[in-house]
Amino acid sequence: MNGKIEKIYEKLCVTSVFGEVLKTPLFGAFFAFCESQGAEKRRAYARFVGLVYEGGGNLTELTYRLVCEDENAYVRTAARGVQPNVKMEAAAKRELAVFSEFGALALGDFASALNERAENLPAFDSFVKDMVGAYGQRIGAIDKYGYGVFSSHGMFRLSDERTIEPIISADKSGLTNFIGYEAEREKIVENTLAFLEGGPAANTLLCGDAGTGKSSTVKAIANEFFEKGLRLIELRKDQLRYLPLVMGRIEGNPLKFIIFVDDLSFAAAGDDFGTLKAALEGSASARADNAVIYATSNRRHIVKERFSDRDGDDVHQNDTLQETLSLADRFGLTVLYQKPDKRLYLKIARELARRKGVEVGESFDVEAEAFALRKGNRSARCAGQFVESILRRK
Repeated sequence: MNGKIEKIYEKLCVTSVFGEVLKTPLFGAFFAFCESQGAEKRRAYARFVGLVYEGGGNLTELTYRLVCEDENAYVRTAARGVQPNVKMEAAAKRELAVFSEFGALALGDFASALNERAENLPAFDSFVKDMVGAYGQRIGAIDKYGYGVFSSHGMFRLSDERTIEPIISADKSGLTNFIGYEAEREKIVENTLAFLEGGPAANTLLCGDAGTGKSSTVKAIANEFFEKGLRLIELRKDQLRYLPLVMGRIEGNPLKFIIFVDDLSFAAAGDDFGTLKAALEGSASARADNAVIYATSNRRHIVKERFSDRDGDDVHQNDTLQETLSLADRFGLTVLYQKPDKRLYLKIARELARRKGVEVGESFDVEAEAFALRKGNRSARCAGQFVESILRRK
């Protein structure tokens, strides 16, 4: 075995603070490389490089990302604002120095261990990075960087297994991508900034016509303020019963979270209705101090009311009916998104066309309006679909 690789392997074997990092596939392949011979050693190297490729192609960056995503006693202690145990801190720094050595390994080191010419082996990128210093800076600003899976991703969902998992293909749009609705968007931005700065922030309902950019606005805000420590967790309507579970998992985390519920509506005041109501009213069991709820709905009153709901055998029927209809009022901030008038619709269509490289000729406005009439309404979404239809014709 190459002397450098052997020394790093031996140092990694006594990793304690970041022990979970060694259980990742990358380090599993590295250990297999170090502990095998002959053809199996070569296969282990191929697996190792394949994992580096899957992680972006750079061993140093991948290693540091795995270290930052690790949830361990050291980072959790620091996140609580408590000074870690002196010996634990020394161990953490020693291990980070080893990860720096590991991340700086290059093709030539592995070629030497395999007694092979470097040009005959798959290559990867790496560089020298001071992970002790870099990680120390993250700890110093942990309210912006976070730790665990929240350190590397901005948007998350609740899986059917009730685990919070990153949305790998999340929408990357920023606030500069939008056209129109500046006043509506500014209200939500101001509320979000107040939340991030520790001031009073309101649970927010974005309601109004479909296709006006309500959901996109929330996601763009999450992207815009990622560097300020904002993350988004999306829940489906049928997952609202797990809202206390999600709040419990993020409570005490130094980051700030938007709990996002898209297309919110209820057919009746069932269990999910009650869970959301409790969270909006500030029930300690249904909220976390570092979370705010943002929801979108095409309905102002959220709960669908039928004429049959006014009949029945509920003794206090009027009270029940008013409770369901007033759920929207429990949001501290309500922002109404209305479908655009002709002027705004055409402005959106023209700007989207310009950004896509579509020429805006004399007939553009007439065609755009005709497209909206065929669709049945004007909206930002409709304007985007019109521009895409032009691109498809090219």
